[in-house]
Amino acid sequence: MKLGRIYETAIKAGIEKDPRGKEGIRQLLEDTRSEYESLGKKEKKYFDKDRLTNPFSDTRILYGSLDIEVKRVIVGIDVEVQELVLVDRLRERGKTIDLCIAHHPEGKALAKLSDVMALQADVWASFGVPVNIGDALITERMREIQRAFLPQNHQRSVQAAELLDIPFMCVHTPADNLVTNYLSRAFERKKPRLVSDVVDVLLSEEEYQKAATRSTGPQIVVGDRKTRAGKVLVDMTGGTEGPVNAIEKLAQAGVGTIVAMHMNENLRKEAEKQHLNVVIAGHIASDSLGVNLFLDRLEKEKVECLTFSGLERISRVRG
Repeated sequence: MKLGRIYETAIKAGIEKDPRGKEGIRQLLEDTRSEYESLGKKEKKYFDKDRLTNPFSDTRILYGSLDIEVKRVIVGIDVEVQELVLVDRLRERGKTIDLCIAHHPEGKALAKLSDVMALQADVWASFGVPVNIGDALITERMREIQRAFLPQNHQRSVQAAELLDIPFMCVHTPADNLVTNYLSRAFERKKPRLVSDVVDVLLSEEEYQKAATRSTGPQIVVGDRKTRAGKVLVDMTGGTEGPVNAIEKLAQAGVGTIVAMHMNENLRKEAEKQHLNVVIAGHIASDSLGVNLFLDRLEKEKVECLTFSGLERISRVRG
């Protein structure tokens, strides 16, 4: 499987499970095309042309040629310089590794992480928050995150991959879309009555079972086991955490329980104020579930998947 096709597979998977739907993605790409065509020659020089076909700014090939043949990948949640040095050491010891895949973005994919946050307004809209309110709430949060990432040393790990000649890519929002869709369908199917039932749904998946044995499994941080769950929102895609003001709007729209990878204390306190239950499923376990769902697609194409940096391979490929 060539590197370019792996990249296309990630994009396709993300679009299939995106909360905006295929029409929403089509409109986004059309708007991006119009933006590009309106630019002058000088401005076009700096435009990221991947945006014309890839709606996920946090998913990119960071180093490597599209036509590289990939038979074995190594995949981790966070891949930085130390992980890349480990990959190089494994190759020195005779392990064939054709590609390194990170979940969390690096390089230009990290620099533009804030762009993917806009989809949160569409998630909220599906639960009854007017889209104009959602857009207004997320826009300022996107600017805040964009400013926060400005001073970071984005190219550090990318340059390490170049020096070590390790093909390198990251797959972020597509994997987060996969886990969000997977869990949302599970909650719709099982209809948990109590918050404890929400936790039980999570613990039916092996990634969360393993996390629970290591004291990092699902935890109720607002509400308690006997509280009724109400409508469950899976908040696991859209780059990073949204704004505090969104919590009140979600409560007003009828959401009863938020299931999230993580939640900062300001958001948690607002959820408590709004009597909204919160279950923290676990960051690495949730990321692992999403990445494993993506790797299932590579496994079907006979790509061997090694894992490290917090990720354990759990296959759902039958036969």
